Amino acid sequence: MFKKVVAAISLCTCLFANSAQMNKVSPDEAIEILKNGNTRFLEWKASHPNADKIRLDELSKGQKPFVTINGCSDSRVPPEIIFDQGLGDLFVVRTAGNVSATDQIGTIEYGTEHLGTRLVVVLGHTKCGAVTAVAKGEHVHGNIPALVSSIVPPVKKVKSAHVNEEYGKWLNEAIIENAYESIANILKKSETVRELVLSGKVKIVAAIYDVDSGKVKFLGEHPEQLRLLANIEANKILAKKLQSVKKQETVKKQETVKKHEEPTREPIREQKREKVEIKY
Repeated sequence: MFKKVVAAISLCTCLFANSAQMNKVSPDEAIEILKNGNTRFLEWKASHPNADKIRLDELSKGQKPFVTINGCSDSRVPPEIIFDQGLGDLFVVRTAGNVSATDQIGTIEYGTEHLGTRLVVVLGHTKCGAVTAVAKGEHVHGNIPALVSSIVPPVKKVKSAHVNEEYGKWLNEAIIENAYESIANILKKSETVRELVLSGKVKIVAAIYDVDSGKVKFLGEHPEQLRLLANIEANKILAKKLQSVKKQETVKKQETVKKHEEPTREPIREQKREKVEIKY
């Protein structure tokens, strides 16, 4: 009985905590809050927290969300509803295929560095149209090819492991791989987020929403995150060394050119002086 009371008090604290308090939660605590919210959603016991006039007035002074979510634009996957959260709780980025390109990564940087969210969730979902289109090799036009370009590598990777199999048999695996690819792109392309991850201030995890059941499964960090981060740092060091070598070579070339030019200039000046003196 005592444990149930403590759990109930803890739940109420999470549900109705103000923005400043929620912003201080750890990455693991944030995951638990999202899991609990999804459970309420699944059991049709959603509390719809932080959706009143008091919350509205509080948020007029500023926002302090406790998580940044990079999800898909699919209308069946609204984060605030499936996690039973309210106004100002989630900082959400939504693009078809939950990709991580320049715009999405820049927004994630804002959420982590400026708003202080310590958890980033890349939220994929079953029956994703963007991943399905790539898996089926469908012809797309306009700006869509550029949009789904980052989905192609993870789909190819999964497809190569299922030669001669119909795409429906490995689609869910490709959807998971695409979520991990999105994490990898955040780490590769954002030094800001990468430094926050390396310092332990921010955690990035993948999660998949099942559009049939409504359940969200948290998959954790990228399975090869340590190797990925090590390679990124190694490439940075190599790039700096190459830049230093290139700079030294440039300086040497400039010095060599200068040495060759100096002897030819002086006689020309002397000849010009002589001509001037004779004319005078």
